[in-house]
Amino acid sequence: MVEFLLLHEPVTRLSVFLAVLGLMALWEIWTPRRRIEVPRVLRWSNNLALVVVDAIALRLVFPVVAVGLAVVVQERGWGLFNLLNWPLWLEITIGVVVLDFAIYLQHVTFHHVPFLWRLHRMHHTDTEIDVTTGLRFHPLEILLSMAFKLILVVILGPAAIAVLIFEVVLNASAMFNHSNISLPKRVDAFLRLVIVTPDMHRVHHSVDPVETNSNYGFNVPWWDRLLGTYIAQPRAGHDEMDIGLHQFRTQRDLWLDRMILQPFRRDTAQNKRSKK
Repeated sequence: MVEFLLLHEPVTRLSVFLAVLGLMALWEIWTPRRRIEVPRVLRWSNNLALVVVDAIALRLVFPVVAVGLAVVVQERGWGLFNLLNWPLWLEITIGVVVLDFAIYLQHVTFHHVPFLWRLHRMHHTDTEIDVTTGLRFHPLEILLSMAFKLILVVILGPAAIAVLIFEVVLNASAMFNHSNISLPKRVDAFLRLVIVTPDMHRVHHSVDPVETNSNYGFNVPWWDRLLGTYIAQPRAGHDEMDIGLHQFRTQRDLWLDRMILQPFRRDTAQNKRSKK
């Protein structure tokens, strides 16, 4: 089974991606959490076009990505995990958890280092939040994130199947917790003990800077709770909270060309205050 998944890695990832995207899109239409003001066709067409640009950028810049590099690293015995004789199930579990914590730290860093924030803020300037927001990242951020994951793979030497599971789960959970779906309060309260729910992550997309700099986790909520970056609910409530940042709020700013050029556009004094 492990060999099959690794051999068919691109198909596995694409199949899960399309399945989760389709499921969450239908769920949003069936039971939306918030009323959508911006036409879905405008946001979806540009957000999904950005996914294509990101994929092309990765293909052009990196001859090998995380799972492929993990295979090479494992064959050559590099990395910490290859020095330890752990059962595969334990290596997968620890590998996925460690990689998740590393991505949490990366996310925090992208919020607090000015140059990196200019790249990452494009993710936050979506004025609505739904399943496609979880795919909306600047190509330069995607490239830096992949470089970081490649370094981690070399240092840690996790099993290739652990990296594949992590990548698939990260992508699926990002679409889930950005989605505009309504969950009963009790269900949300239970789920957020083990995974990041849409209501939990939506706080992170609040226009309020204090809330923007909270709830960084994508997969599990533990890092936010342990490290003091957890906020349970937005002050304005989920129905009344404004999504995004104080800048780049026109519909023209949602177009692909504006999104790609956004990191290089000048901040106003108000814009600078919004990220503090």
